[in-house]
Amino acid sequence: MDPSIALRIYRALAKRYPEALEEDDGRPGDPFRVLISTILSAQTTDRQVDEIAPELFSRFPAPEALARASPGEVEAIIHPTGFYHVKARNIIAASRVLIRDFRGEVPAAMDGLLTLPGVGRKTANIVLARAFHSPAGIAVDTHVRRISRRIGLSEETGPDRIERDLTALYPRELWGSINFLFITHGRTLCTARNPRCPECPVRQDCRYFRNLTKNGTSLPHGKRRAKRKNEQSRSGR
Repeated sequence: MDPSIALRIYRALAKRYPEALEEDDGRPGDPFRVLISTILSAQTTDRQVDEIAPELFSRFPAPEALARASPGEVEAIIHPTGFYHVKARNIIAASRVLIRDFRGEVPAAMDGLLTLPGVGRKTANIVLARAFHSPAGIAVDTHVRRISRRIGLSEETGPDRIERDLTALYPRELWGSINFLFITHGRTLCTARNPRCPECPVRQDCRYFRNLTKNGTSLPHGKRRAKRKNEQSRSGR
């Protein structure tokens, strides 16, 4: 895809979802909280993590406290996030590595973050963007992967290669906000099932939508209903 079209897509999404950009307001979050919350967010929603965060960080506000915790007491708090045995083990172990190798500080570089248990490239990218406002790449999760492929920003299937394509299309200063925008779009309109294409602000630049219309494919019921609503709104009825 031409970078100018990719930038037009970004601007259309930014206009549609200003609240997503408010999350990426340039103010760094507490690195330890961002790290632990991001590890816990795997296979669950941010809402679930937000619900358990106050108790978790009240009990364990720093790596030193979490490193001394027993798995059982951590599991009891993070149970609603799912996979709590593995997650408890990872965040305790990560805290111990922070103390042993980084003097209790979350590293502000990709290489250091990748040495922490429970941290892969996606998690590291999120931590760098949200805790240090210094993204080394673009975090590719389920939503980012689906939207990138559906729109036509990438032909790849693996997250590392999709990230490579996205970083080639977008200037570095936008990398941190891409994840916020695509997640919001993926939850709101560009859902995995029955995407609401007629309401989408980037449909004219979207390969998926163009193929639907070019092939004469009928829109699913939800899409037809949204299309009729848009047509009625334009006609003033």
